[in-house]
Amino acid sequence: MKDVILLVSYFAVLFTWNWIVWAFIFPITAVLGTWIAIAITLGYLNFPSLPLGKTHSLPFWEVWCTNVNIRTPLVVAFVLPASLVFDLFFYLRTRYIRVSGTHEEKVRAIQKQVNDWRASGSKSKMCTARGGWLTISPKRSTYKNESHRISVELYEILGLDEDAMEVRVEPGVSMGALSRYLVDRGYTVPVLPEMDDLTVGGLINGCGVEVSSHKYGMFQAICTEFEIIVPDGSIRTVSKDNDPDLFYAIPWSYGSIGFLVSARIKVIKAAKYVRLEYTPFHTESDFIKQFRDVVKSGNPPEFVEGLVYAQDEAVLMTGDFAEEIGNDGTFNPLQRWYKPWFAWHARTFTEYQVEYIPTRAYYHRHTKAIFWELQDMVPAQIGNNEIFRLLLGWLIPPKVAFLKLIQPEGMRLWYEKLHVIQDMLVPITTLADSLSVFRKHYDLYPLWICPMKIFDVPGFISPTENEDMFVDIGAYGIPRAAWEGTFDARKSGMAVESYVRDVSGFQMLYADVYLNRSAFEDMFDHTLLDKVRADVKAHGALPTPFEKTCRNS
Repeated sequence: MKDVILLVSYFAVLFTWNWIVWAFIFPITAVLGTWIAIAITLGYLNFPSLPLGKTHSLPFWEVWCTNVNIRTPLVVAFVLPASLVFDLFFYLRTRYIRVSGTHEEKVRAIQKQVNDWRASGSKSKMCTARGGWLTISPKRSTYKNESHRISVELYEILGLDEDAMEVRVEPGVSMGALSRYLVDRGYTVPVLPEMDDLTVGGLINGCGVEVSSHKYGMFQAICTEFEIIVPDGSIRTVSKDNDPDLFYAIPWSYGSIGFLVSARIKVIKAAKYVRLEYTPFHTESDFIKQFRDVVKSGNPPEFVEGLVYAQDEAVLMTGDFAEEIGNDGTFNPLQRWYKPWFAWHARTFTEYQVEYIPTRAYYHRHTKAIFWELQDMVPAQIGNNEIFRLLLGWLIPPKVAFLKLIQPEGMRLWYEKLHVIQDMLVPITTLADSLSVFRKHYDLYPLWICPMKIFDVPGFISPTENEDMFVDIGAYGIPRAAWEGTFDARKSGMAVESYVRDVSGFQMLYADVYLNRSAFEDMFDHTLLDKVRADVKAHGALPTPFEKTCRNS
């Protein structure tokens, strides 16, 4: 009875919110969207657009919506308010699941599904039932179409152990929820990736870095224990001490070993603010030298990040926690809806400056503009405009899962053929050459530059013989060659992948991966993963990382 009452109350809240959005918010966005459409039609507004060519057998409206001058009014008028409704629906859905049973009860329900799969003859491989549109990955995966789906609905923060300095969480917990829970209590995890919707499970089974990774490593490196259901239906709770093989094989495994159901993660004390220093550079060589010197110093700052805007323009940002706002800088409440998009804000500094930013706002500084990807839906001339931010900035960003859910096939092809989303991890000693390779094959800006330490432990990746400090180069946007009509996404992607393999680097697998099986196994060390998959009898039960992530699988 209690569940029924709760469900009815949630539906009432959702219905009321839905009415408020469409009765009061939609008229505003509809008027603004119409005004934008009229301004574009009359020539007062015109955004550089790269619509999908007519080489695809798609309905005209599918190609039509890839033109940003048509897409922008629609996004402003309809997508932004609809995303608000979706956001509340997903929040209430998650909240209902969280209170619908204890962690142990939910784990037993997952275990039963695995045992039922075994009892039915194990005819197809298992995977989670989570929809592909719920992931942050831009690509469309098809392996689930022929797989047996296991429902893994785990979204709870199970508790903070202040004595052990650990937090225990379920895999569906997002970075937004985790930072809100911890920062309010004066704690944080040492590595907290900035996008709100990234989940613990994705960052462990896949990977995750943040601008503190030069000190603490990747997200998996701050985990101390994993609870996992393996294909025989048994539940294993593993650490580096009681089962090092299974513990170190789980990161980067992409669910190819079992179903992660909880993790223990280290926490550290957090302060109220981050004191952030901005240092602009006007030559690439000066930026690279200072970046390396800061990262490799004996006592580096807590946070180090670079944004490269052009070959002769970059900003280096270094930060540390601060309990009070000092006299050496200004206060920037970055979390407020009317504040500018962070990448644009950082570019305004022409000389060294210091800001004090609330800690949680700093962690999620790139969420508002989805780094700078939002400009492909709402160009910065509108979305980052002071008036738009003041009136409707609180609608930004639309939820990524919602955008993927409603994305037409034309837009999916547009992202696949004319757009790049890639993160490559290369030794810091190769940063200059790597930027040159990115410029040759992608030639797009800004680029995200994030340092990360790779620890010498067993697993899918390892440091080189002479270097354990790597750099994540993130490229998100439209390459120059695409504007010129000569871009070949596959050819460029394969060229960059080849370079990264040659320098003993790695590719983040959430993005488009063109590696064949041989090249994939050359880039990633499968020794431990293959051993553990054999031990837990995962062959025939769960797809491999290659099968899940690569176009050539």
